Amino acid sequence: MARSARPVLSSLGPVALDRDGAEPLHRQLYRALRQAVLDGRLRPGERLPPSRALATEWALSRNTVVTTYDTLLAEGYVTGRVGAGTFVAASLPDAAPGGAAGRDEARRGVGLSARGRALAEAPSIARDRVGRPFALGTPDLEAFPFALWAQLIGRCWRHGGRALATEPDPLGYGPLRAEIAAYLRAVRAVRCEPEQVVIVSGAQQGLALMAQLLLDPGDAAWVEEPGWPGNRAALLGAGARLVPVPVDGEGIDVAAGMARGADARLALVTPSHQFPLGVTMSLARRLRLLDWAAARDAWIVEDDYDSEFRYAGPPLAALQGLDGAGRVIYVGSFSKVMFPALRLGYVVVPPDLVEPVRAARRHFDGGTSVVPQAALHRFLADGHFASHLRAMRSLYAAKRTAILASIETAFAGFATAEAGEAGMHVLLRLPPDCPDHVLAGRAARIGLTTPCLSGYYRADAETADAVTGNGFLLGFAAHDPAALDRAVRDLARLAVDMPNG
Repeated sequence: MARSARPVLSSLGPVALDRDGAEPLHRQLYRALRQAVLDGRLRPGERLPPSRALATEWALSRNTVVTTYDTLLAEGYVTGRVGAGTFVAASLPDAAPGGAAGRDEARRGVGLSARGRALAEAPSIARDRVGRPFALGTPDLEAFPFALWAQLIGRCWRHGGRALATEPDPLGYGPLRAEIAAYLRAVRAVRCEPEQVVIVSGAQQGLALMAQLLLDPGDAAWVEEPGWPGNRAALLGAGARLVPVPVDGEGIDVAAGMARGADARLALVTPSHQFPLGVTMSLARRLRLLDWAAARDAWIVEDDYDSEFRYAGPPLAALQGLDGAGRVIYVGSFSKVMFPALRLGYVVVPPDLVEPVRAARRHFDGGTSVVPQAALHRFLADGHFASHLRAMRSLYAAKRTAILASIETAFAGFATAEAGEAGMHVLLRLPPDCPDHVLAGRAARIGLTTPCLSGYYRADAETADAVTGNGFLLGFAAHDPAALDRAVRDLARLAVDMPNG
């Protein structure tokens, strides 16, 4: 008779847990299991031992193992099957492709650069499937006019196919750059001419490009704490030394930044709608940040990732529009307004950076694909963009109102919601005795995506305390109000029923 497969961790090897250290045991166990998955010692589809068995084998409390498994589940490293157990996920969120067994042993002495290691080890937030509430940063794709977009793509090929097939300008398609400059001047009060606009393959490429051009390895760079991991990764890729600067109700704390890293060469900020807290940088803070940059001859990179979706009053003027010293670089994107796969963004640089950027683009990738740029130019010039944006603002405002009402009803007396004046998510603040990473694992088992606020804090940052960083970012743009209401009620039941809730 064949023996049934028995889940073991013999491939994991010895795990050293510092039982007297400051780091909680569940975090140590999480790191050990996650690394084993990424290294391929725990293979896709392999079943992990039941939490009770692993707790007994390693003399841990079962709660410690359950918390570890829930965190791995929430981040996409493992999957749970009701009645079957916990298994290593077939598709991992940030694992490198594996090679043949033992192949890396032959080249152990030829490894990554210091910057490569920093990038590989940088925390990342797993992107979840669009169909699951409460996915972040995903627009309502049902509301986008894809038929019109297809017509524009076809028209561009028919009328300019041969011209569009030649080598592109590294800075981007000229007519589109002019249209974006006019839009930014009118709507965001950005000071720019078409020559200063650079088309990039998404805002993330723009951030990485600016970091490569402006920073030397070891240069200090301010990052918001908490903040988007992708912004940090762009700076790490240039070898920057990150200086986490806390964010409060007025935005990034410039005084704290000066105390922690007055010599910084660059500050990367989200002043119009801070991610993830949703606050807007006050005018006083903006002016102080500009004064610091001018005095230190430093750069400010303004990531204006979703300023179009503002629900109270007219759009705010960009920080760049207040800059009289040419120290602010403005970065924007069309992915959240239109659709993520478009991969078109833009960077507005001071005039003296135009030619260095042109040279860098020529060396790095030659420029961004022209055909979608030409179609986007027509989408803007013919008024479709403005019409679509008005419709989406109205649609998202209704969804935002609906999810806030659902949270107020379902979480009454237990948790509270915070919603900035812009954006596509709300922040659900959880009580300290309901850890977000534990609840996220349980929510994942019922098909909910609940990005943890704690995941946007650096583990080594002074401001990452349990109370400040405990909650969920709930994206609402991709789902209708009825689906959001059901998901909120399901999440509230899970939270209230948690053993330590």
